[in-house]
Amino acid sequence: MNELLNLLKDGHARTTLMLASELHTTPADIRRKLEFLENAGIIKRISFTAASCGGGSCSSCTGCSPNAGNDPGGRKGKNGCSGCIPGAELMNMGEMWEVVG
Repeated sequence: MNELLNLLKDGHARTTLMLASELHTTPADIRRKLEFLENAGIIKRISFTAASCGGGSCSSCTGCSPNAGNDPGGRKGKNGCSGCIPGAELMNMGEMWEVVG
């Protein structure tokens, strides 16, 4: 488990298959360990969708302001805010994880 955490902390993006290869195990084992670490609050899943922003109704993330509303000139819109949603180049990256704390 510590080896997996060290790989997650090093800042390099890896697929589940890559993690499994580096740790000499199976992708299913990696998914199980990721789920365990997430449930324990040690890591969190990063979502690159408008739903992670609340679909433009959030007010507590760093990219939104409570008064931006759905104004085209504001940061929020019907698909989320620009502070929460990455550019198109990151939208199909799959699941991403970060170590909490």
